[in-house]
Amino acid sequence: MNASRRIALVTGAGSGVGRLTALALLDDGWTVVLAGRRADPLQTLVADAATRGQTALAVPTDVTNPASVQALFDTIERAFGRLDLLFNNAGVNAPAVPVDELPLEKWFNVIDTNVTGVFLCARAAFGLMRRQTPQGGRIINNGSVSAHTPRPFTAPYTASKHAVSGLTKALALDGRAYGIAAGQVDIGNALTELSERMTRGVLQANGTTAPEPMMDARHVADAVRHMASLPLDANVLNMTVMATAMPFVGRG
Repeated sequence: MNASRRIALVTGAGSGVGRLTALALLDDGWTVVLAGRRADPLQTLVADAATRGQTALAVPTDVTNPASVQALFDTIERAFGRLDLLFNNAGVNAPAVPVDELPLEKWFNVIDTNVTGVFLCARAAFGLMRRQTPQGGRIINNGSVSAHTPRPFTAPYTASKHAVSGLTKALALDGRAYGIAAGQVDIGNALTELSERMTRGVLQANGTTAPEPMMDARHVADAVRHMASLPLDANVLNMTVMATAMPFVGRG
C-alpha cells in the first residue's frame, strides 16, 4: 500500500449527508470505503469517483449486525492494511408519536442502528487503528442537536443521540494512549431527502406545527472534512452545524 494514502470509511454513504461527505473526502484525496445497506447507490458512487480518477470501495453492510461489521473491517484491512478515518454516520429515526404509542420494534430499530451500530463500527475502527503501523486515526460520530435538546415525541432518537455523545467522550478519552482522536458533529436541519418534509411543517414544543429553516447539507460535509483534515494532535471534540434560524437555541 502507498504509505501516503489516507483511508476513510463512511457509513450510511448511499445518500444524504453520508454521500456528500464521501464525495468531499474523495475530492480531498482520501481513498473512501463506502458502507450502507443498499448496494446500488454505493456502486454508483464508486463509478462516479472512478470517472474523476478517485478511489472508492463499496462494501454493503448492516451496521446493526456484528458479523456484517466484522466483514466490513476485515475487507478494509485486507485491501488497505489500515484505516485513518471513520465517519460513523449511519442512523435512523422513529415516528413522532407519544412514547406510549411507539411500537417497541421502532425503539429497538433506532437503538440498534444509532447506538449499537455506532458502537460496533467504533469498536472495530478503534481496534484496527490501535494495532496498525503507524498507530492512530480519527473517529467522527454523527450526533444531532437532539443530543442536547429533544423535539416533541422523539424519545428513541433523542436517547440514541445522547448515548452517542457519551460514547464519543469515552472514545476520546480511551483513544489518547493510541493516537486515536474522537469527535462528534451535531447537525441541525440539514436538507436531505429525509428531512425535506421539515420545510412543510414540524411539530413545535408549544404544540403548533411550523415549517423550519434548512441549510445545505454540504455544509455538514465541509465540517467533517475540516475535522478530518486536522493532525492527530488536534481534535474537534464537538461541533454543531445548524441552520442559523432554526428553533434550537431557545427551543421549548
